[in-house]
Parts: sequence; C-alpha cells; structure tokens
Amino acid sequence: MEQITLPLRITGLLAILGALLYAIGDVLLLASKVNLDSYPKLKPFKKLLSDAERMIVLSPNRLTWGALIGVFSTPLVLAGFWQMYQGLSVTGSPLALATALLFGVSSVLGAFVHGTFYYMGEYVHALNQVDEASQPVIADMLARHRKVLLISYAPLLLVAITASILFSIQVAMGGTAFPVWMAAVNPVTVTIVWMLGKRILPQFIRDWTEGAGFNIAYLVFFICTTSTLWNGI
Repeated sequence: MEQITLPLRITGLLAILGALLYAIGDVLLLASKVNLDSYPKLKPFKKLLSDAERMIVLSPNRLTWGALIGVFSTPLVLAGFWQMYQGLSVTGSPLALATALLFGVSSVLGAFVHGTFYYMGEYVHALNQVDEASQPVIADMLARHRKVLLISYAPLLLVAITASILFSIQVAMGGTAFPVWMAAVNPVTVTIVWMLGKRILPQFIRDWTEGAGFNIAYLVFFICTTSTLWNGI
C-alpha cells in the first residue's frame, strides 16, 4: 500500500496546484471590466467582440502570463487523472481507462483553447490601435479566430461531459476506491453548482473569478479525489 500511497498523494497535490494555476491564468485573461464609451474605435464591433472587448484593458504581459500559466499547468492536471484512474481501476472495469483517457483528451484540447485567448487579446488591442481603414482586416482575423474557438469548444465540452458522467457512474455503482458520495462530485456538476452559487458571493469575488469557473471545478474535484485517496487504495 505504501508503494501506491505516496504517488497518489504527490499526483493529487500536483493536480490541485495545476488546477489552481489554470484558474489564475483564466483570471489574468478574462477578469476585467471595460466601458466601451472609452474606446470609440471598438464600438462598431461590439457584436463581433461579444465581451472580448474587456481584454483591451489587459496589458500584453498579463495576456502572455495568463495564457502560458494555463498551458504549462496542463501536465500537472494530467497527473491528477492518473490518480483518479488508480481510484477507479480497482474494480478492473475498462471504463476506468476510458474515463482517464477522455479526461486527458479534454485537457489537451483545453490547453489549446486556453492559449488562444492570448491571440484574441492581441486582436482586440490591434483593432483599437489601427486606423479605421485597416480595421476590417483585423475584424476578419478576429472573426476567424472566434470560429476556431467555437469549433474547439464543442469537442472539449463533449469529452469533458462524457468523462464526468462515466466517472460518476462507476463511483455510484460502488467497488472503486472512492466513497459513493463522490459520484456527485465531478467537474461538470461542480461547475453547475459554482455557476448557481456564485450569485450569492460578493461582487468583487464574482468579478475576480470571471471565466475561471471550470478550472475552479477541477480544483474542487482534485481536492476531493486527493483527500479521499490520501491513505492509499
């Protein structure tokens, strides 16, 4: 048991750190407010920007670190899925491996999506800086970028939802190393609870966690998997 307990603890702590760093990256990229009246060159593109205009107040350094922190944290999150797999695999079900692989795929897709927000911010800044005659060129680039993001989000959400459902089914059926109550705790259910519950939080907390909901859910998920597996399998 001692041979597996230490790796379970280490990978769990790494995953908690990774999810926390990812959430910080989200905050750096997305937690901002802006009044479009202060940026008249962006106002004609309000529909296209669709809230991306908030990135105009973010410095290039903040955009850079917001993107890189998340991308570089992906291996830490993947370590957490290895830990989760160990907890599920005691039943011998092939669903355990399928669940871990699906969560791994979601992390790879998520790293791409997270990193591309840096370029979204650069497009917003460029749209505000170029002369009006050149704005259509930037706007077209931004529109194509948004299309890529939407295409990427669809499989990301599908894979993450499927993996979360598989995790909960296996835990609910019993026989895993997780307590049955953990069937109610997966990244999707925690995200839903966060989205509903954050309304009662102070406004400044809502503002500073803007866009970080899914990674806050992963943070809670890994805290639960680590604490329940802390003493080994």
